[in-house]
Amino acid sequence: MKRRSIAVFLNVFFVAVLYGQSYRDIRGTVCDRASGAPLAYATVSVVGTQPLLGAVADSMGRFVVPHVPVGRWDVLVGFVGYEPVIVKDVILSSAREAYLEVRMSESASALGEVVVKPSVDKSRPLNAMALGSARMLSVEEAGRYAGGFDDPARLASAFAGTAGGIGNNGIVVRGNSPKFLQWRLEGVEIPNPNHFADVTIFGGGAMTAFSAHLLGNSDFLTGTFPAEYGNALSGVFDMNLRHGNSSRHEHTFRLGVIGIDFASEGPLRRGGNASYIFNYRYSTLALMAPALPENAGAIRYQDLSFKLNFPTRRAGVFSLWGIGWTDRSGQEAGGDSLLWEYARDRQEMRQKLRSAAFGANHSVEIGGVGRLKTSLAATTAALDFLTESLDDALRLRPYSRIENMQQSIVFSAFLHRKFGARHVNRTGIRITGLRYDLLLENAPGSQLVADESGFAMLTSASSSSSFTLSEAWTLNLGIHAQRFGLNGRYAVEPRAGVRRKFGHGRALGLSYGLHSRMEMLGYYFTRSATGERMNRNLDFTRAHHFVVTYDRDLSGDRHLRIEPYIQLLYSVPVTAGGSFSFINLQREPFAPYRLENTGRGRNFGVDVTFEQYMSRGYYYTCTASLFDSRYRAGDGVWRHSRYDRNFVFNLLAGKEWMLGRGGQNVFSAGIRLTYQGGERHSPVDEAASQRAEDVVYDENAAFAEQYPPSLVGHFTVGYKINGKGSAHEFSLNMINATMSREYYGHLYNLKTRRIDVDQETMMIPNVSYRIEF
Repeated sequence: MKRRSIAVFLNVFFVAVLYGQSYRDIRGTVCDRASGAPLAYATVSVVGTQPLLGAVADSMGRFVVPHVPVGRWDVLVGFVGYEPVIVKDVILSSAREAYLEVRMSESASALGEVVVKPSVDKSRPLNAMALGSARMLSVEEAGRYAGGFDDPARLASAFAGTAGGIGNNGIVVRGNSPKFLQWRLEGVEIPNPNHFADVTIFGGGAMTAFSAHLLGNSDFLTGTFPAEYGNALSGVFDMNLRHGNSSRHEHTFRLGVIGIDFASEGPLRRGGNASYIFNYRYSTLALMAPALPENAGAIRYQDLSFKLNFPTRRAGVFSLWGIGWTDRSGQEAGGDSLLWEYARDRQEMRQKLRSAAFGANHSVEIGGVGRLKTSLAATTAALDFLTESLDDALRLRPYSRIENMQQSIVFSAFLHRKFGARHVNRTGIRITGLRYDLLLENAPGSQLVADESGFAMLTSASSSSSFTLSEAWTLNLGIHAQRFGLNGRYAVEPRAGVRRKFGHGRALGLSYGLHSRMEMLGYYFTRSATGERMNRNLDFTRAHHFVVTYDRDLSGDRHLRIEPYIQLLYSVPVTAGGSFSFINLQREPFAPYRLENTGRGRNFGVDVTFEQYMSRGYYYTCTASLFDSRYRAGDGVWRHSRYDRNFVFNLLAGKEWMLGRGGQNVFSAGIRLTYQGGERHSPVDEAASQRAEDVVYDENAAFAEQYPPSLVGHFTVGYKINGKGSAHEFSLNMINATMSREYYGHLYNLKTRRIDVDQETMMIPNVSYRIEF
């Protein structure tokens, strides 16, 4: 009887799901790429529908194409005087409406002079001031890329010019340390937004602290940033949260091996334009503990993110947004001294991290020719990290302690102004107040590295203009200035770029930028043995960026980009007469050295991207990065940097099949393969290590050796069933399916009295079920 009931239930379920034809709306906004102003009465049509379905945007640039059959569609957007845009392969689900943010470029030619063909709007970033080394990460890509693991940072590491790892999501951009990357959310620089941020690697963590489900169209920049970006040296991940659906409520629940995930969005009131969206995740790795390194099963984390959007007809658009996350991890010391192989086996660790960022944004049109964007945000990041070690009598003794709390208040105001079709200007200011309470103690009671609390200001101003000299030529000029109030250090940074189009689909650009970044606050307060604050006057680390960008559309769906570049770093903190340099920092919270800004660095290489946009149900991206990264420390010797891998090759591909009655259901498969050179490391001084019974490196030959290359493979498969009012998806995501090794350094083996390589082979599977309703 029980089996019969189950069979009847499954039969009814699949009949309802497989044979019900579903329809949903396609909605979104259309705006000017340069100024962000809405384009009222733009036309929108869904290509291939019979009869042709379409809509006209309202006075605020919003559109709704109702009652579109569930499936895959191309959307064409047009507006008089602007280049038409095609959004390819929009997937419409039975339980979720599609939301598009379309940005259009004004044509510099007089109306009727030329016939403009529709362009696929994916090779260009959202920021119109970026002429090179910038890539848009779209909402559609965030949901499709293999190996993303619901983590925007891992998605970005598939782009040309980047390298990543398995156990952390730190992004190495063109041979630079991950700590040189700036993270932005809703236009505001935020603390490292990753779970276990700066614990495993500075600038990265385990995974981004908000779901890719909330990610809107965002930009990832790898060099020569426009003038509005300050305090960034290697790259900028300029992320946006998408708007919630303002017409109907939509919910998503996902249950997987690594945890649960719930999201909801919809109108704040019926018939209004205001909307909400939020996402909550809780994860524990306890179920995966047998497949993970020792003690990894004790890792727990959770995060909450949201955005409220309030558009008005006359007062502009108001929005409230926020993300918050907590992390907890630990390690128990081994109670049997006979089993101690390494010094860490006798250590007990407890980590607690709490971080958040909240903001209020306002955007309003001014006089029909400009747009003023203002923002007020607050961020906080707290880390408590206590390490104790068992002595020979098995008593816990203090080993190290970190208690860091940093908070900031950020105000910014930018005016986007159009002076006709040929000149656009962006001018603004940003004021950041930094409050800090820092304690770094190595061997508590004997070496106090930093103990400081106080307040400092980082202020900046910028102005940039884009001139469309003709249909073929574009010139961008800008200036950025910033000042750090703690020590009075300042930087004035010119930016410039020029781009030449050659017919339809070919362009050559040249761009330059001077960039700088302040250090992590703890390093400014490092104390000497006598209590002197040795590094309070540290200057910004600075870099000249030079980039040549060649773009070519090989067809409507294929794009080629080639980018040679040179980066010249200077004013890098180093130690006098030694090989230590901040260029190589990985996870060294204790650096009790007297530093000077005399170091240099040099990165040069070429990035190549060949991309097939999603079309006819498939996509692929091939990238190749060949580069050389060197540094010069206080001893005046040029060496390989830690992150000089020399090469990174990526293949990212996926295919979607529309199945079931009416082609409503989707079976998808994706793969990502990365072949990259190993990180550099210094050779071990065997004799010194034996005397110290600890690993001692030969710093005279710093980073002269390299770990082996690695082939890392990720894949994902999923099946989505679109039913009446709901959709069900079953998926398998596999990180490091090729079982590639990851190297972390060396350990002194207390039993064998030899040096062992610290390495792990970690494969992370996630089987999940998701329902949308």
